[in-house]
Amino acid sequence: MAIKQSVGTKGKNESIDVKVIQAALNLSKTDKFELANKLVVDGKCGSKTILAIESFQKNVVGSASPDGRIDASGKTLAALKKQLSKGMSEDALIAIMAKGDSSTIKIYLALLKTALTKYQISTPLRVAHFLAQVGHESLSFRYTRELASGAAYEGRKDLGNTQKGDGIRFKGRGLIQITGRDNYAKYGTYAKLDLLKKGNEELIANTSKYALDVALWFWDSRKLNSHADADDLRAITRRVNGGYNGLDDRKDYLDRAKFFLLS
Repeated sequence: MAIKQSVGTKGKNESIDVKVIQAALNLSKTDKFELANKLVVDGKCGSKTILAIESFQKNVVGSASPDGRIDASGKTLAALKKQLSKGMSEDALIAIMAKGDSSTIKIYLALLKTALTKYQISTPLRVAHFLAQVGHESLSFRYTRELASGAAYEGRKDLGNTQKGDGIRFKGRGLIQITGRDNYAKYGTYAKLDLLKKGNEELIANTSKYALDVALWFWDSRKLNSHADADDLRAITRRVNGGYNGLDDRKDYLDRAKFFLLS
Protein backbone atom coordinates (compact mmCIF):
# COMPACT_ATOMS: atom_id res chain seq x y z
CA MET A 1 0.00 0.00 0.00
CA ALA A 2 1.28 3.48 -0.85
CA ILE A 3 -0.23 4.75 2.40
CA LYS A 4 -0.80 2.71 5.53
CA GLN A 5 -3.56 4.72 7.19
CA SER A 6 -6.21 7.27 6.28
CA VAL A 7 -5.40 10.85 5.32
CA GLY A 8 -7.69 13.87 5.53
CA THR A 9 -10.81 14.67 7.55
CA LYS A 10 -10.92 12.42 10.63
CA GLY A 11 -7.97 10.48 9.26
CA LYS A 12 -4.93 9.20 11.15
CA ASN A 13 -2.79 11.67 9.18
CA GLU A 14 0.61 10.10 9.75
CA SER A 15 3.28 12.35 8.26
CA ILE A 16 4.58 9.82 5.72
CA ASP A 17 1.06 9.06 4.44
CA VAL A 18 0.21 12.75 4.19
CA LYS A 19 3.33 13.42 2.10
CA VAL A 20 2.30 10.68 -0.33
CA ILE A 21 -1.16 12.19 -0.76
CA GLN A 22 0.12 15.76 -1.06
CA ALA A 23 2.60 14.73 -3.76
CA ALA A 24 -0.03 12.65 -5.56
CA LEU A 25 -2.48 15.54 -5.63
CA ASN A 26 0.23 17.84 -7.00
CA LEU A 27 1.04 15.32 -9.72
CA SER A 28 -2.55 14.51 -10.67
CA LYS A 29 -3.36 16.23 -13.95
CA THR A 30 -6.60 15.64 -15.80
CA ASP A 31 -9.14 17.73 -17.67
CA LYS A 32 -11.23 17.60 -14.50
CA PHE A 33 -8.58 18.35 -11.89
CA GLU A 34 -5.33 20.26 -11.56
CA LEU A 35 -4.25 22.31 -8.57
CA ALA A 36 -3.72 25.98 -9.34
CA ASN A 37 -1.51 26.31 -6.26
CA LYS A 38 0.59 23.24 -5.50
CA LEU A 39 0.60 21.83 -2.00
CA VAL A 40 3.76 21.93 0.06
CA VAL A 41 4.77 18.29 0.59
CA ASP A 42 5.44 18.66 4.30
CA GLY A 43 3.40 15.87 5.88
CA LYS A 44 1.01 18.28 7.63
CA CYS A 45 -2.64 17.74 6.80
CA GLY A 46 -4.07 21.24 6.94
CA SER A 47 -7.08 22.86 5.33
CA LYS A 48 -5.44 23.23 1.90
CA THR A 49 -4.72 19.50 1.72
CA ILE A 50 -8.26 18.61 2.78
CA LEU A 51 -9.78 21.03 0.27
CA ALA A 52 -7.62 19.50 -2.47
CA ILE A 53 -8.82 16.01 -1.50
CA GLU A 54 -12.44 17.15 -1.58
CA SER A 55 -11.97 18.78 -4.97
CA PHE A 56 -10.40 15.61 -6.38
CA GLN A 57 -13.20 13.48 -4.98
CA LYS A 58 -15.85 15.75 -6.45
CA ASN A 59 -14.32 16.31 -9.89
CA VAL A 60 -12.53 13.02 -10.59
CA VAL A 61 -14.09 10.35 -8.38
CA GLY A 62 -17.56 11.83 -8.89
CA SER A 63 -18.53 12.01 -5.22
CA ALA A 64 -21.67 14.06 -4.67
CA SER A 65 -20.71 14.54 -1.03
CA PRO A 66 -16.92 14.33 -0.76
CA ASP A 67 -15.73 13.42 2.74
CA GLY A 68 -12.20 14.80 2.39
CA ARG A 69 -10.57 11.54 3.46
CA ILE A 70 -8.44 9.06 1.54
CA ASP A 71 -8.27 5.49 2.84
CA ALA A 72 -5.47 3.03 2.11
CA SER A 73 -7.72 0.71 0.11
CA GLY A 74 -10.33 3.23 -0.99
CA LYS A 75 -11.43 4.34 -4.43
CA THR A 76 -10.00 7.86 -4.05
CA LEU A 77 -6.47 6.48 -3.71
CA ALA A 78 -7.04 4.16 -6.67
CA ALA A 79 -8.19 7.12 -8.75
CA LEU A 80 -5.17 9.17 -7.69
CA LYS A 81 -2.79 6.41 -8.77
CA LYS A 82 -4.54 6.18 -12.12
CA GLN A 83 -4.28 9.92 -12.79
CA LEU A 84 -0.70 10.40 -11.59
CA SER A 85 1.93 11.90 -13.84
CA LYS A 86 4.48 9.11 -13.35
CA GLY A 87 8.19 9.65 -12.89
CA MET A 88 10.83 10.73 -10.40
CA SER A 89 9.80 14.32 -9.87
CA GLU A 90 10.81 16.41 -6.86
CA ASP A 91 7.45 15.91 -5.14
CA ALA A 92 7.50 12.17 -5.81
CA LEU A 93 11.01 11.73 -4.38
CA ILE A 94 10.15 13.76 -1.28
CA ALA A 95 7.17 11.44 -0.72
CA ILE A 96 9.18 8.28 -1.37
CA MET A 97 12.00 9.44 0.93
CA ALA A 98 9.42 10.64 3.42
CA LYS A 99 11.70 10.47 6.46
CA GLY A 100 14.23 12.83 4.94
CA ASP A 101 14.93 16.52 4.59
CA SER A 102 13.60 18.11 1.41
CA SER A 103 16.75 20.17 0.75
CA THR A 104 18.93 17.04 0.87
CA ILE A 105 16.47 15.11 -1.28
CA LYS A 106 16.67 17.83 -3.94
CA ILE A 107 20.46 17.42 -4.08
CA TYR A 108 20.14 13.68 -4.64
CA LEU A 109 17.35 14.12 -7.20
CA ALA A 110 19.69 16.06 -9.48
CA LEU A 111 22.41 13.43 -9.05
CA LEU A 112 20.05 10.51 -9.61
CA LYS A 113 18.74 11.91 -12.88
CA THR A 114 22.19 11.68 -14.44
CA ALA A 115 23.65 8.71 -12.58
CA LEU A 116 21.02 5.97 -12.80
CA THR A 117 21.29 5.32 -16.52
CA LYS A 118 25.08 4.93 -16.23
CA TYR A 119 24.40 1.76 -14.25
CA GLN A 120 21.46 0.60 -16.39
CA ILE A 121 18.96 1.37 -13.64
CA SER A 122 16.78 2.41 -16.49
CA THR A 123 13.31 0.99 -15.88
CA PRO A 124 10.75 2.16 -13.32
CA LEU A 125 10.93 -1.18 -11.50
CA ARG A 126 14.73 -1.05 -11.23
CA VAL A 127 14.60 2.53 -9.98
CA ALA A 128 11.91 1.63 -7.43
CA HIS A 129 13.97 -1.21 -5.99
CA PHE A 130 17.14 0.87 -5.86
CA LEU A 131 15.34 3.69 -4.04
CA ALA A 132 13.82 1.19 -1.60
CA GLN A 133 17.24 -0.08 -0.59
CA VAL A 134 19.04 3.26 -0.33
CA GLY A 135 15.99 4.75 1.39
CA HIS A 136 16.14 2.21 4.17
CA GLU A 137 19.93 2.07 4.43
CA SER A 138 20.34 5.86 4.64
CA LEU A 139 17.02 6.69 6.35
CA SER A 140 15.85 8.71 3.34
CA PHE A 141 19.30 10.17 2.52
CA ARG A 142 19.81 11.37 6.11
CA TYR A 143 22.82 9.20 6.91
CA THR A 144 25.82 8.37 4.76
CA ARG A 145 27.89 6.66 7.45
CA GLU A 146 27.20 3.85 9.87
CA LEU A 147 26.15 5.06 13.31
CA ALA A 148 28.14 2.36 15.10
CA SER A 149 31.87 2.93 15.59
CA GLY A 150 32.94 0.09 13.32
CA ALA A 151 34.94 -1.59 16.07
CA ALA A 152 32.95 -4.77 15.47
CA TYR A 153 34.73 -5.09 12.09
CA GLU A 154 38.21 -5.08 13.64
CA GLY A 155 40.25 -8.06 12.49
CA ARG A 156 37.68 -9.16 9.92
CA LYS A 157 39.97 -10.73 7.34
CA ASP A 158 36.99 -11.50 5.11
CA LEU A 159 36.64 -7.71 4.73
CA GLY A 160 40.36 -7.19 4.26
CA ASN A 161 40.72 -5.60 7.68
CA THR A 162 44.27 -6.79 8.38
CA GLN A 163 45.74 -3.65 9.93
CA LYS A 164 45.11 -2.28 13.39
CA GLY A 165 42.24 0.23 13.36
CA ASP A 166 40.79 -0.94 10.03
CA GLY A 167 37.41 -1.71 11.61
CA ILE A 168 36.79 1.91 12.54
CA ARG A 169 38.53 3.41 9.51
CA PHE A 170 36.59 1.34 7.01
CA LYS A 171 33.20 1.16 8.66
CA GLY A 172 30.04 1.48 6.58
CA ARG A 173 29.79 4.57 4.40
CA GLY A 174 27.69 5.62 1.40
CA LEU A 175 23.97 5.34 0.74
CA ILE A 176 24.45 1.57 0.67
CA GLN A 177 27.16 1.29 3.27
CA ILE A 178 30.25 -0.52 2.05
CA THR A 179 32.56 -1.85 4.75
CA GLY A 180 36.12 -3.11 4.97
CA ARG A 181 39.49 -2.26 3.48
CA ASP A 182 38.95 -4.56 0.49
CA ASN A 183 35.69 -2.92 -0.60
CA TYR A 184 37.12 0.56 -0.13
CA ALA A 185 40.12 -0.42 -2.26
CA LYS A 186 37.94 -1.91 -5.01
CA TYR A 187 35.65 1.10 -5.20
CA GLY A 188 38.60 3.47 -4.96
CA THR A 189 40.24 1.82 -7.95
CA TYR A 190 36.99 2.02 -9.90
CA ALA A 191 36.32 5.67 -9.01
CA LYS A 192 39.97 6.73 -9.23
CA LEU A 193 40.04 7.73 -5.57
CA ASP A 194 42.79 6.83 -3.13
CA LEU A 195 40.45 5.76 -0.35
CA LEU A 196 43.25 3.95 1.50
CA LYS A 197 45.03 7.24 2.19
CA LYS A 198 44.35 8.29 5.77
CA GLY A 199 41.30 10.57 5.88
CA ASN A 200 40.16 9.89 2.32
CA GLU A 201 37.81 7.15 3.50
CA GLU A 202 35.45 9.93 4.53
CA LEU A 203 35.01 11.07 0.92
CA ILE A 204 32.19 8.60 0.31
CA ALA A 205 30.32 9.88 3.36
CA ASN A 206 30.99 13.60 3.02
CA THR A 207 30.43 14.01 -0.72
CA SER A 208 26.89 13.37 -2.00
CA LYS A 209 28.16 12.42 -5.45
CA TYR A 210 30.32 9.62 -4.06
CA ALA A 211 27.79 8.55 -1.43
CA LEU A 212 25.40 7.85 -4.30
CA ASP A 213 27.97 6.51 -6.74
CA VAL A 214 29.35 3.95 -4.30
CA ALA A 215 25.80 2.66 -3.78
CA LEU A 216 25.32 2.42 -7.54
CA TRP A 217 28.68 0.66 -7.91
CA PHE A 218 27.69 -1.83 -5.20
CA TRP A 219 24.34 -2.41 -6.92
CA ASP A 220 26.00 -2.99 -10.27
CA SER A 221 28.83 -5.18 -8.96
CA ARG A 222 26.30 -7.47 -7.26
CA LYS A 223 24.15 -7.60 -10.42
CA LEU A 224 21.05 -6.49 -8.56
CA ASN A 225 19.23 -5.25 -11.66
CA SER A 226 18.35 -8.85 -12.48
CA HIS A 227 16.66 -9.30 -9.10
CA ALA A 228 14.87 -5.98 -9.54
CA ASP A 229 13.57 -7.18 -12.90
CA ALA A 230 12.14 -10.21 -11.08
CA ASP A 231 10.63 -7.88 -8.44
CA ASP A 232 12.46 -9.92 -5.79
CA LEU A 233 12.78 -7.68 -2.74
CA ARG A 234 14.02 -10.48 -0.52
CA ALA A 235 16.88 -11.44 -2.83
CA ILE A 236 18.03 -7.83 -3.13
CA THR A 237 17.77 -7.26 0.61
CA ARG A 238 19.86 -10.35 1.31
CA ARG A 239 22.61 -9.15 -1.04
CA VAL A 240 22.59 -5.65 0.47
CA ASN A 241 22.14 -6.56 4.12
CA GLY A 242 23.47 -10.10 4.41
CA GLY A 243 20.08 -11.04 5.82
CA TYR A 244 16.60 -9.59 5.97
CA ASN A 245 16.96 -6.81 8.53
CA GLY A 246 14.47 -4.00 7.92
CA LEU A 247 12.57 -5.96 5.27
CA ASP A 248 9.21 -4.44 6.18
CA ASP A 249 10.60 -0.90 6.02
CA ARG A 250 12.25 -1.63 2.67
CA LYS A 251 8.88 -2.85 1.41
CA ASP A 252 7.23 0.38 2.55
CA TYR A 253 9.78 2.38 0.54
CA LEU A 254 9.22 0.07 -2.42
CA ASP A 255 5.44 0.46 -2.26
CA ARG A 256 5.74 4.25 -2.27
CA ALA A 257 8.25 4.17 -5.13
CA LYS A 258 6.05 1.87 -7.21
CA PHE A 259 3.06 4.15 -6.62
CA PHE A 260 4.85 7.13 -8.16
CA LEU A 261 6.97 5.38 -10.79
CA LEU A 262 5.03 2.39 -12.16
CA SER A 263 1.91 2.49 -14.30
